[in-house]
Amino acid sequence: MSAIEQTDVVIVGSGFGGSIPAYHLAAGGAKVTVLERGPWLAADDFEHDYLLGSSYTRAFDFVVGDGMSVLGGNCVGGGSVVYFAAMPRAPRFVFERHGSIGRRMWPSVLTRDSLEPWYDRVDESIPVSKQDWNDVSYAGGLWAAACHHSGRTANPAPVAVDNATCVNCNFMMAGCRFDAKRSMLTNYLPAALAHGAQIRPLHEVQRLERTEDGGYRVHFDLIDEEDYRVHTGSGVIEAKVVIIAAGAGATPVILQRSEATLGTMPHGVGRYFSGNGERLNTAIIDEDRVREVLGLSREDGPVYSANHIGKGPTVANWDKLDGSLPEYERFSLEQLYFPPGLGTILAQVPGGDEPRWYGAQKKEILNQWSNWLTIFLMTEDDNEGVFGTPPPTGNAYRISQQMLGRGPLRYDPTPNTRRGWALADADCKAIIEKDGIAKVSPWTNDVVGAYTVHPLASCRIGDDAATSALHPNHELRNHPGIFVTDSASVPGALTVNPAMTIAALAERSIPGIVRALQARDVDVKYGAPAPDGSITGRRAVSKLDLVAGN
Repeated sequence: MSAIEQTDVVIVGSGFGGSIPAYHLAAGGAKVTVLERGPWLAADDFEHDYLLGSSYTRAFDFVVGDGMSVLGGNCVGGGSVVYFAAMPRAPRFVFERHGSIGRRMWPSVLTRDSLEPWYDRVDESIPVSKQDWNDVSYAGGLWAAACHHSGRTANPAPVAVDNATCVNCNFMMAGCRFDAKRSMLTNYLPAALAHGAQIRPLHEVQRLERTEDGGYRVHFDLIDEEDYRVHTGSGVIEAKVVIIAAGAGATPVILQRSEATLGTMPHGVGRYFSGNGERLNTAIIDEDRVREVLGLSREDGPVYSANHIGKGPTVANWDKLDGSLPEYERFSLEQLYFPPGLGTILAQVPGGDEPRWYGAQKKEILNQWSNWLTIFLMTEDDNEGVFGTPPPTGNAYRISQQMLGRGPLRYDPTPNTRRGWALADADCKAIIEKDGIAKVSPWTNDVVGAYTVHPLASCRIGDDAATSALHPNHELRNHPGIFVTDSASVPGALTVNPAMTIAALAERSIPGIVRALQARDVDVKYGAPAPDGSITGRRAVSKLDLVAGN
């Protein structure tokens, strides 16, 4: 019988929640192995195409649930490879939210102020750029002008993009072939590799079990590089500590499947899922009215015709991010580009005949696709998502060889969630339809249910064992040595893009994980600089209580 491979730390997933621990723990001296379900794609592999088999379908995971569908990353670098790179910090009121449980959801030790130094670490490490109006796309400029015309404000969004390198190709959702988008492939992961971390693509973790010495045995399957339904082998690896960062749509499924060998999971595993309150609206722009009312036109002839030009979100309206407003009345409205496919299917004809998402009238607006403007709404939901029985393997029953699956998530929006959507829809309509600039309609929920590109909270941190799966230091309740550091750990909807907060929480979790490893006789230390060697952020957090919530 061959010996089982052993390491200090196994990290499941390589997005923000996996790459950040991989770097810090490897730099601190631990032996780190990262198991990633998806392929390892480099800049040259990212294609300007959305065909089956392209980098787009290889790097994405679209799982249809009952009432909610989740779109996420499926490659080395995870969601950071396919995200839109908007990096705002969560509003202060978010940390005081009560949501569906009627009391504060976030751990008492966590506030916007206490998370600020960890935000700073991420800002320095990625790094995050402040945009000015010269960086804004045509679509962003049109949204800003519409906001101004309706008496609202608009702001260029902070982004993890090198605007000097960006060519405005608008294929960032399929990965950036120019390395202008600052994904984990450009910072934390190369630094982790430089410190000896191992990254193993096409390794899908299925379950965990305890070892006799108190560690964990991680069971994985090897996935075919072209047809993800095909498993080409299996294996195990043992570790003293396991960090699960497979994303909010997969992390709880791994833990649920492990219950047979680990014992009862905390009540919060697979419950309290949030779709970040997300919703999309598509406006059909009237170019004549844009010229007449807003005085806008392009130097090269058209007034707009620029839905496809530029990059993802560049401008946001944050007027409703007001802590004095009641819960479920706070939201952001962000200009966004969504590529052909899901967006063209789910967009509805404004004021059209039902069903408005297909038919002759839909064909007419598809012919006007270059004059679309997509607005991304991020509201407050009620954490009403629940994961059912996990599939035999993976996080979903695979329908196609890549990308598409059917998952166990159930999501029935509450009146609070629906009201938040309705208020955000109405505000978006008031802005973009003023004086006939455009006609707008939300995407349909009749095809794949609600949808999110930012799944959260399915294994969240908190003070209350009844409503949170994790201790405030991200350790799984009743299962010492298992940590969750991805989007699943975020307690609830953030009303803004969550990547910055996910990354900050991952940074904050590291000192506690280091202490857990030290208690297991691993020679590891905390205190590495940013991946590029910068130390300002390290100096700031060194002044904090590095127990990180204990």
